[in-house]
Amino acid sequence: MKAIVYNIKPEEKECLVLANYKKHDITIIANGLSAETLPFAQGKEVLIVFNEDPLSEDLIFGLKALGIKYIATSSFATQHIDLKAAGQAGLKIANVPFKEGEELAMKRMEQVVRNLDNWAAGKCVGKACCCPNDCGIKTTKSNDGSDDTLKEI
Repeated sequence: MKAIVYNIKPEEKECLVLANYKKHDITIIANGLSAETLPFAQGKEVLIVFNEDPLSEDLIFGLKALGIKYIATSSFATQHIDLKAAGQAGLKIANVPFKEGEELAMKRMEQVVRNLDNWAAGKCVGKACCCPNDCGIKTTKSNDGSDDTLKEI
């Protein structure tokens, strides 16, 4: 997949390059994502962001207009992404579904690359899915009413 990364820290960059191992065509931009740097995303399919980069409705629709179909955040948190706007734009969103304390840069970048691998293969990203729209993964209910496993439908 063709991806673009904005505002990456040196240690994250090294981990991303190692995790990717030339599978995906990733363009790295040192500057943060803004209206001024948005055009660098032209022709890319995936945006990789970090939780320091807020994605407003305007940026999301600007990214969609440039060809972005997927947003992969390297964090567990998604508050920096306007998920409602992303859903309206039809974008797929994935995070790094690790618990507190498991946030090693290499593990996060490996998960980001797994998310790209799944999207490239036409698959959903499973527990990493943060899409506000129905994208084929449902949480089933157990007989006792608790959430059970995720299943592709």
